[in-house]
Amino acid sequence: MPQIAQLPEIWSSQLFWLLVIFGLVFFVVGKGMVPKVLDTVGLRDKQIADDLAAAQAARDAADAQEEAWRQRENANREAAQALVNQAKAKSAKSTETKLAKVQAGIDAQLAEAEARIAAARAEAAAEIEGVAAEAAQDIAARLANVSVSDTDARAAVKKAMAHG
Repeated sequence: MPQIAQLPEIWSSQLFWLLVIFGLVFFVVGKGMVPKVLDTVGLRDKQIADDLAAAQAARDAADAQEEAWRQRENANREAAQALVNQAKAKSAKSTETKLAKVQAGIDAQLAEAEARIAAARAEAAAEIEGVAAEAAQDIAARLANVSVSDTDARAAVKKAMAHG
């Protein structure tokens, strides 16, 4: 093979051109393209960092707004509870006043009914005394043929009713 036979004569020129091409590629890629890629990577890293910082700031703002909302909501709940308690107290006072008026009416009706009952009892007792006195006079007249006066009969009936 003739190509292998001429190798010792041309290897130095091939090595020279290999080093020239390698150096040229090194300088073009290493000095021209790599810095641009590194700048792009740096810009991308900076953009990501900026986006993360903006997201964290938005999260902090949202947390602050949520906390403010929670405080407003708690204040509104407390105000509503105070209104409910106030309404309950007002209702209880109104109910108590109405119950006092109704109780006063019931007490008046009860006193009136007790007075009527006492009057009816006294009237019934007087009627019973009268009937008992007449019955005692009639019994004494029929059984013993004795005539008893109305006052004596009433006195005896009162005495008997007082003991019974």
